[in-house]
Amino acid sequence: MSVCYIIGAGECKNLKINPKIDDYVICADGGLKYAEKAGIKPNLAIGDFDSYGKVPSGVETVVLPCEKDETDTHLAINLALEKGYNELRLFGMLGGRPDHSFANLQLLSFVCQKGARATIFSHDYCATAIKNSVMSFSKNNKGTVSVFSLSPESKGVTIKGLKYEINNFSLRSDCPMGVSNEFVGEEAVISVEDGILLIMWETQE
Repeated sequence: MSVCYIIGAGECKNLKINPKIDDYVICADGGLKYAEKAGIKPNLAIGDFDSYGKVPSGVETVVLPCEKDETDTHLAINLALEKGYNELRLFGMLGGRPDHSFANLQLLSFVCQKGARATIFSHDYCATAIKNSVMSFSKNNKGTVSVFSLSPESKGVTIKGLKYEINNFSLRSDCPMGVSNEFVGEEAVISVEDGILLIMWETQE
């Protein structure tokens, strides 16, 4: 399955991606700096380029106005979905301004409601969202994993194979009850029957 990589202007340590021939790479504004540093040639750069500092040359570019309703990352995601990509891998989406980080986490919900999957990768954490679906982790995962409701209420939440398990539970967006669960060396499964879950888990470099 082809992948669309989107590189944003948040914190991005040691960007390591290896796009295949059918994959697509979009840099959202200042994310182009990370691509250049890593020697990655993007297919497209999009943004108002306030964080990059100038309109880039040598790459296909979509220049946006500074005043707009959507963020540069949101518009990059729209382009990826319009091109038919169902798997989006996002880098440089966390750190820096907390409002931008929160906006990018909200976009995970936007993508899953479009029937696709977006995952944010940082140097020590990943995040994704699922809607009326299931997500599994291998027994090799270590560290913490947290589950939050992005819907006002997510019904039928079941968590198995983690330190704290629940069955057919309702999580609410105003109660962070699912924070700081732990992998325990077993295959873990997180599912929701009706709602959208934000799942964040620790990675081991």
